[in-house]
Amino acid sequence: MNKQKAKWSRRAIRHLRVRKKVSGTAERPRLSVYRSLNNISAQLIDDTKGQTILAVSSLTPEIKKELKTGGNLAAAQAVGKQLGELALKKGIKAVVFDKGYFPYHGRIKALAETTRKAGLKF
Repeated sequence: MNKQKAKWSRRAIRHLRVRKKVSGTAERPRLSVYRSLNNISAQLIDDTKGQTILAVSSLTPEIKKELKTGGNLAAAQAVGKQLGELALKKGIKAVVFDKGYFPYHGRIKALAETTRKAGLKF
């Protein structure tokens, strides 16, 4: 098995380990975070219906015009702040955090902490 396939299979195993424990409902949706090299995105998902309630990314026009690049700590904080504000407007106060296969540090941690400061509980 080559190194690239091994890397992706380890990532898939880590993601499945998280997903078997984390599930979102209408009252407490799942906050799923995805981080790429150049951008970061987060969405609130109701797993019982299989629907995305709310999605925010560093590519969202309101956030993109404020940022120089979408792949840094400032972008993660802007996405977290925007997501928290929009979720509270929709009446969502608590979420379940799904970091996917990413370690909880850096941009993922910054997004989570900023979302908490905006008023969401998890």
